[in-house]
Amino acid sequence: MTTIAENQTGHTSGSAEDLLVCTGVKAGYGNIEVVRQFDLAAPGGSVVAVLGPNGAGKTTLLNTLSGLLPAQSGSVSVGGLTVKNGRPADASDAGIVLVPDDRALFTALTVEENLLAARGRHRTTVDGAFDRFPALAVRRKLAAGHLSGGEQQMLAVARALMQEPRVLLLDEMSMGLAPIIVEELMPMVRRVAKDTGAVVVLVEQHVHLALEVADRAIVLVHGEVVLDRTAAELAADPTLLESAYLGGSIS
Repeated sequence: MTTIAENQTGHTSGSAEDLLVCTGVKAGYGNIEVVRQFDLAAPGGSVVAVLGPNGAGKTTLLNTLSGLLPAQSGSVSVGGLTVKNGRPADASDAGIVLVPDDRALFTALTVEENLLAARGRHRTTVDGAFDRFPALAVRRKLAAGHLSGGEQQMLAVARALMQEPRVLLLDEMSMGLAPIIVEELMPMVRRVAKDTGAVVVLVEQHVHLALEVADRAIVLVHGEVVLDRTAAELAADPTLLESAYLGGSIS
């Protein structure tokens, strides 16, 4: 299944099957342009890995897609409906949910209370979340601040799913976690996309693990897309990634 459509100029263009479409998104702070041009068209159930060195603009991009940061230009649409620029509530209403790199948990509240706080008007039940994440079920009465790092990340994703996202943005899910824990958590990303039909946009520094669960990978360097290929292509040819990260030529 094709996850990103490209026209002859190299820019992405949406099709009827695409759930998330970003067109000419530029983002930054004041007059400072951090993300220079971002185009994406992705169908539901797909995982898009956004890779790149520190300072490439990855977190800025996710904050812009979630409405926390107004785009300087361009548009974002979900299911064919344009999301109002710089309006987190509108992005949320459109089904865009961000899991930030700090997880944003209520550490004094229990696991169960964190989930209930995120539910809002949605129909998702806490028991449904525990069915998806059995490891949290046995911790349901424990304060989130007492969970392990891996369990906290699991709870952060479970909280996001309580909001029934159509687009799930995951910013550095592996932050502060041991590699072995990351290896255990990463397949969860693939399952979430498959089970919910959401587009998952994954910003991740563990490149090889991200490529294992992604359909497509986009590399940002200095705010510009320098590489946009299927994850399988990049996994099979690591020199492409090396050239992209180091600013070399890419054929």
